[in-house]
Amino acid sequence: MAKQEHILIIGAGLCGSLLALRMAQRGYKITLMEKRPDLRAVHQDAGRSINLALSDRGLKGIRLVGLEDRVKDLCIPMNGRMLHDKESNTLFSPYSGRTDEYINSISRTDLNIMLLNAADEYDTLQVHFNQACTNVDLKNATATFTDYHTKEEQTITADIILGADGAGSAVRKSMYMSRDFLFSFSQDYLGHGYKELTFPPAENGGYRTEKNALHIWPRGRDMIIALPNLDGSFTVTLFIDYEDAPDSFASLDSPAAITEYFTRQFPDAIPMMPELVKEYEENPVGPLGTIKCHPWSAFGKTCILGDAAHAIVPFYGQGMNASFEDVVVFDETLDTFGDQGWEKVFKEFEKTRKPDTDAIADLSLIHI
Repeated sequence: MAKQEHILIIGAGLCGSLLALRMAQRGYKITLMEKRPDLRAVHQDAGRSINLALSDRGLKGIRLVGLEDRVKDLCIPMNGRMLHDKESNTLFSPYSGRTDEYINSISRTDLNIMLLNAADEYDTLQVHFNQACTNVDLKNATATFTDYHTKEEQTITADIILGADGAGSAVRKSMYMSRDFLFSFSQDYLGHGYKELTFPPAENGGYRTEKNALHIWPRGRDMIIALPNLDGSFTVTLFIDYEDAPDSFASLDSPAAITEYFTRQFPDAIPMMPELVKEYEENPVGPLGTIKCHPWSAFGKTCILGDAAHAIVPFYGQGMNASFEDVVVFDETLDTFGDQGWEKVFKEFEKTRKPDTDAIADLSLIHI
């Protein structure tokens, strides 16, 4: 494969940004298209970001592109889980007996910005925002985009298309709609959803609870988790049934019901959430689901990676790590099979990677 081949990558989230950066480092010409605004200029996704737990699996991808030193400044080590019971007792469960083994809390936005900033350092990598993908020609590696502001359309043709456009992937949809090959697809949603809340920094600017821990309040079918942020706050996520349960998003329909539920289930968290009712009423409910599909590629011209190929629920904490590992495995597959053409690379990548992503998806469901 000629190194000056043009690769069109759809999706500039975490997986797409890392993938684009690595492919630019390998010498390819990259066009990276993203439907959202540039998150470095516009605040977005408020109330929808489950904080990330960056493990060694994900750090392999960061090391691959030479950004390990930069990412350390964004990480807060979490040495174990802090479990909170209904009587406000806590139990710390270390992840390892070794002090140098831990996972890291990191902001999704901060990590994405770091990757985009690194991408800007490559003249062969061009990023375009506010571009919604409306059509993909799988056979000819051509995609059409509509500008969010101007409504103008443009069509881009490349040598190959890599779809890293998340669980709602337009590239995967084109595969699903194709009549030229058999495409298997499953999308299974849980009866649970999630809602983001916050522990703000303490009045002195410090943390309201233990900084270096992943905090968990397990309550049977319900749960909240809290991960630390660099500014002294914690991102808190509530997991609860949508409806048809004694406590659900449907039943928590008033300030009194919200306050009663949290006081009953999470008494030691209540003092740390001064804006609980306001945040609860304003922030949206997000869905939780698993996506599996096959094949991941079409015609030797198009391939999907990350959540576009294998979205999972967050309870095992490996969604982003698995997507970053996709990039590492894809890079290794290029090293091994790159001289045999893209179709061989795509098929070997899926052959190597899909059993692992299916296993992670299943493990994530077990951890509900």
